[in-house]
Amino acid sequence: MRTFQGLRKASHFGPTLIVTTIGFLFASHYWWEGPAYVIAFGIFCGQLIVGWTNDLYDYQDDLSHNRTKKPLVAGLITPNYLRKWIYFMTPFAFFANLFGPLGIKGGLVYMLGIACGLAYNFYFKFTPLSPLPYAIAFAALPSCVAISKEITPPTWMWLGGALLGMAAHFINVIKDMDEDQQSGINGLPQRLGTKLSVIVSLLLITSALALVFE
Repeated sequence: MRTFQGLRKASHFGPTLIVTTIGFLFASHYWWEGPAYVIAFGIFCGQLIVGWTNDLYDYQDDLSHNRTKKPLVAGLITPNYLRKWIYFMTPFAFFANLFGPLGIKGGLVYMLGIACGLAYNFYFKFTPLSPLPYAIAFAALPSCVAISKEITPPTWMWLGGALLGMAAHFINVIKDMDEDQQSGINGLPQRLGTKLSVIVSLLLITSALALVFE
């Protein structure tokens, strides 16, 4: 039970569930509920990889800041146990997305988003280009479903997704701003600081909503 709880927490379950739900809603619109559940399952598997690798990579930093809410720091699971699940889930996520309703094209677009999530965890979070992986990943999420039906994603879909993705990045960083700066994590929000990051996130959300509802 403790290991299941640890895996759930390490997956960043809240954001994972939100992303999966968004994917399901788009899949329900373009397909019907049967394939939509399969697509949502594939999306969920991909999000698990992003969340788990994030916690595994941040383990030492989380220890230094005594983040006992993190499952690895709390001892709910071990780094080796989490690493084994990542190794298992990675090929499983590829199979679920490439050979499910998304098809090769849609599946590859979604896996591009997962690759961007991994690139953020291991590299981009330390650079001024930290919003870029979020922009690509959030643009890919709805677009992959449209592409699976041989539909060219409209501008509002991929651009609106990109803007909301960047806003999510700024909002997510704000709560750990001071600790990130102490640890040398210098993405764009950390370089701008809390006040400017709040302003930027609001502008991005406003722009995305104006684009989607114009």
